[in-house]
Amino acid sequence: MTQAIASAINPERCFIIAELSANHGHSLETALATVRAVKACGADAIKIQTYRADTITLDCDNEYFQINQGTIWDGTTLYKLYQEAYTPWEWHAAIQAEAQKEGLVFFSTPFDVTAVDFLEDLDVPLYKIASFEITDIPLIEYAASKGKPMIISTGIATLADIDAAVQACRRMGNQDITLLKCTSSYPAPVEEANLLTIPNMRQTFGVKVGLSDHTMGQAVAMAATALGARVIEKHFILDRTLGGPDASFSMTPDEFCHMVEGIRQVEAALGEVCYSLNDKAMANRHFSRSLFVCEPMKAGEVFTSRNVRSVRPADGLPPVHLPSLLGRRASQDIAAGTPLDWALIS
Repeated sequence: MTQAIASAINPERCFIIAELSANHGHSLETALATVRAVKACGADAIKIQTYRADTITLDCDNEYFQINQGTIWDGTTLYKLYQEAYTPWEWHAAIQAEAQKEGLVFFSTPFDVTAVDFLEDLDVPLYKIASFEITDIPLIEYAASKGKPMIISTGIATLADIDAAVQACRRMGNQDITLLKCTSSYPAPVEEANLLTIPNMRQTFGVKVGLSDHTMGQAVAMAATALGARVIEKHFILDRTLGGPDASFSMTPDEFCHMVEGIRQVEAALGEVCYSLNDKAMANRHFSRSLFVCEPMKAGEVFTSRNVRSVRPADGLPPVHLPSLLGRRASQDIAAGTPLDWALIS
């Protein structure tokens, strides 16, 4: 396993994936330029999708194959959508070579066993199962049998579906599983993200967890990181004016760069469980509160809440002693602004 892939399971660092999907506009040059832009934005990996229209659906326009579920793709058929969206298989090697030149992990989502075989010939280092394939247990078993890390999106999955997919991997002897919380709406409403599912999936299934994010902006990805996501996947496009099926919910380079920066800041802020104080914090304790005489006092005068106060800085006795010294007497004359210590108390 390469160092880059190891970061996908590193509890200290999130593995950030840019999804190319259909955002190449049927231009290999655009796809290669996207790889370079992904690297410049600080991603760890670029992912594509491996299917042809006839490996994912049927060339049929009856009612079963029409898209009319209130999506951004309504009005066409599944076959026509995938014919427009697919990445030509003859491009895969060139995109992989460009990714490797840039130091990026290159991998893909296979949509049938022929795609797995094709990707095996390219020696991809891991596999991603799309949300809508999570019920295809034979496909999951076949991909998992290759012994490579498995990332599985859960956008349309029930709890039982997720369990079946995890068990399919484990039956094949594959324990390297990452489940991605996903909302299969395009774009996805923020209020449907339900990110608290992420730590629950980790606890329930004993696997690594992450997020496949279709919301607009970076807030959801950053929040997921804080909740323990160690894989973040976002669609990436050079320019939304390129158009295409996924353009409207894909991140531009500037947006993606800001997201990566935000994720890394969240990781830095998470740190570790720590109750000790560094030198700066210890120095700052000088400005915490303590007991001071706030009015001139004569020897023998009684300490009261009028002439003793808890104020900053911390040169006097700790405030916890205030109740026990009230009613006692000054051992000597004391000027206003003097920090109290036991020698001044009789």
